[in-house]
This record gives sequence, C-alpha cells and structure tokens, in this order.
Amino acid sequence: MILIVDDKPENIYSLKRLLESKKFGVDTALSGEEALKKVLKNNYALIILDVQMPDMDGFEVAETLAGFSKSKDIPIIFLSAVNTDKKFIAQGYASGAIDYVTKPVDPDILILKVKTFYRLYEQTTALNEIQTALRAEIEIRKKVQAELKERVEQLHSTLESLPQVAFTSDPEGNIEFVNKQWFRYSLSAKAFPYTHPDDKNIEQEWTICMFTESPLELEVRIKELNSDAYHFHLLRIIPIKEKDKVVKWVGTFTDIEDQKQIEKKKDEFLSIASHELKTPLTSIKAYVQLLQRSLKNNPDNTANTYLERAQLQLSKLNNLIADLLDISKIESGKLKLNKKLFNFENLLSSVTDIIHQTHENAEIIRKGTLVNHPIFADEVRIEQVLINYLTNALKYSPDNKQVTIETELHNGHLKVIVTDFGIGIPLEKQKNIFGKFFRVEESSLRFQGLGIGLYICSEIIRQHQGTYGVNSKEGEGSSFYFTIPI
Repeated sequence: MILIVDDKPENIYSLKRLLESKKFGVDTALSGEEALKKVLKNNYALIILDVQMPDMDGFEVAETLAGFSKSKDIPIIFLSAVNTDKKFIAQGYASGAIDYVTKPVDPDILILKVKTFYRLYEQTTALNEIQTALRAEIEIRKKVQAELKERVEQLHSTLESLPQVAFTSDPEGNIEFVNKQWFRYSLSAKAFPYTHPDDKNIEQEWTICMFTESPLELEVRIKELNSDAYHFHLLRIIPIKEKDKVVKWVGTFTDIEDQKQIEKKKDEFLSIASHELKTPLTSIKAYVQLLQRSLKNNPDNTANTYLERAQLQLSKLNNLIADLLDISKIESGKLKLNKKLFNFENLLSSVTDIIHQTHENAEIIRKGTLVNHPIFADEVRIEQVLINYLTNALKYSPDNKQVTIETELHNGHLKVIVTDFGIGIPLEKQKNIFGKFFRVEESSLRFQGLGIGLYICSEIIRQHQGTYGVNSKEGEGSSFYFTIPI
C-alpha cells in the first residue's frame, strides 16, 4: 500500500485517482501527525510526502520516520512546488527521502518511479522473508545437529559399555566408531578383524545387505591379536533408519564359542546314543515279531493286543532314533539326497494312506493344482517332510481333525501348503519354529515331542534349494509350506 501525505485534499484526490487507476492500494493523511500515527499502525511500501505542510513539514516527518525501526526503510518521495532550489532538495535527501518530484507532477514520470520503488519494496520483502526462513532453518539445523550429536554420544557410550566387540558405520559402510573391545581383534579402526579362511567374507555379505537395506546375521570365526585360536562369533549388523532412509549401521560381534562347544558335545552324544540304541531296538523288534507269530493261533486276544501296543511304541521309538540320526547326519554334513524322477500325486496318495493308518478320524482335503509331470527330488525325504507336516497339523488340532493340502506350480517350483485349524502359533514364536529343539512353551506341556522334526524338514528342503515357512494366527490354525524346484 502507498501512503499519500498532503495538507490539501484536492492534491490527495488527484494523486489517489492516478495511483488507483494503476491498481495500487492507496491510503491518505492530511498532516504529518496523522501520517506518523498511520505508519506505526500499518505497513506501507512507499510514502509520497508533501514538503510544504503547516505545523509539521515534510522534512520533519521524514526525519521522525527515519528514527523508527519499523519505518526507517520505507522509501519516501518528496513532492513540492516551492522548494526547488538545490539546497532544499539536498535537505530532502538528508531527511531520508530517496527521490524528489516537483509540481506540477508529470503523471508518467511519477507512475514510473512509483512502480520502480514498489518493485524494489516487493523484492526487499521477499528477500527478508527468505532471510527469515533461512535463519529459522539454520536454527532448526543447529538444534537437530545438537540432538544428533547427543544421541551419537549416548550410542557410543552404550557401545563402550558392552562386553562385545561393537562398531558403527555410515550408510555406505565406512566404519566411523569402534569400542575398546575392537582392538583385541584388529589393529585398525577401519578394517574388520581377520576371519577364518573357510568362513564367508564379511564385506561381501554386508554389501548385499546394504543393497537391500536389511540386517546381517552371520557366524564367523575370528581370533584375538595375541592368539592363534579362532573363536566363533555371531556378527549382527542392523540399519538405523530415519524416514525410511538408512542413516547409520550398528554392529556387534558376540562370542559364541562356548555355545558352539556345548552344541558339538550334544551332537556327539546324540550321534553315539542313537547309533547305540539302534542295535538293541532292532533286536527287540525282531523278538516281538517272532512272539506275534508264535501267538498267531493263540485264542488269547489279550496277549496279541499287548504285542500290538508294544509294536506301536517300538515304531515311535524307531522314528525318534531315526530323527536323531538325521540330526547327526545334518550336523556332520552327511545327510545325502537320492534325487530321481517320481510321481508326486502317487507320493501324496501314499502319504495320505500312511496318515490314515495312525489317525483314523483325520479328514485330509486335497486342493490346488494337480502335479501331472514328474518331480526331480529325493522321494523318501519329501515323503518324510509331508508326513511330519501332516502329523504336526493333526497333533496340534485336538478339536478339529480337518487338514488341507494345497499345491501350486509357479516359475518352475512346486509349492506345498499344509493347513490346519488348531491352536496356532504366537507371532513372536514363528521365526524360531524351524529351529533345532525349539518348542513353543504354551504347547510343550500339552503335546509330546522333542522339537526336531521341523528342523530336519527345513534342512531337507534347504538341500533341495527350496524354501519353507509358516503363516499362523493364534487360536485359528497354521499353514506350513515348502517349495522345491521341479
């Protein structure tokens, strides 16, 4: 808005009409005192100020405006028909004016000057707004940097207090901080400790995870600088994200050598025990079979009933020992696959018959795509996986004996899904359900088992270069699946 200050209403009227015809907003004052009051209340882009006014002339008004912080930068055009002498013009500039127009006013010249000063005002206003925004941005950045620095210091303090080897890196994987434990294994704060020659390369594995922005979990063997013995460590590196963007990586090496040694001794015990149990079990089964034959024509059904029950328990014990032997083979890397072409539908029919022999009330429903062409895999091991999935589905569905088997063919892979409608598995337990000896605490007291069946299944599918998993909702049931290439 433009303020016109003149003690003559007729002059104000003509100037106002001229400026309004050019779409300028105009305000007016008939005296210097009125002009000062309006300037303090309103914002103006330009003031057109008459020099010759009673009581308080234009020079005094300009000098007063120059003393106010709000108005000192408002451009002033002096307007006068009397004081055209150079000394009066100089006094006008000294009072704070930036231009001087004499009467009679040339409308074109005045409009040109007004447009120029108005444009300068708009540019100055825009620059001031930008400057204010920049200052606010700088303050925000300073605050964020201070908070970030505090968080980083807290993180470093936490990592220093850990007994594990710990470090952080930037988003590109360049190590930024290591704790004091690091230097037990590495001389450089920028290079990972040396790993066993047979272990995976840390940098290569981490590069893959950086590309997918996913955590890395890797077992590696590293050794202290003053030792020749390699110890197993679990390396975990997780991304720290802000607004879905990785800003930092945090990693730890946790010594798991004692755990590995305990597992090794346990596996050795299982291997020895299962082999030692196999021989007497075979003999017991043979004696029971001979006894059954000798009592075949015996009218005493009680003895035959007891023998049948003994045979059933021997079969369960035999399956348990077989599972223990499989674990021993898996741990020693001796679980071999005998792959050949076979008819999957025939295998599925056979498995269903086997399940019905031990679960007479089971209702197994077939769904999905029929597998009409041969599958190249280990038929015996795939049968073992199917029986385990179905047995578990029925065992953990005490109130509903309905189970579905669904097959899908996609991109050269066969997917098999076994779904039950039983007790389900809590979400936080599902990631460990295929772990060795893992059992869900909530169901371990109600249902027998060692927690090794699914572990064996996972290893069988892994050796087939397949995938496996579970989708479950507590109280509604579970869907266990696996895929294998065909």
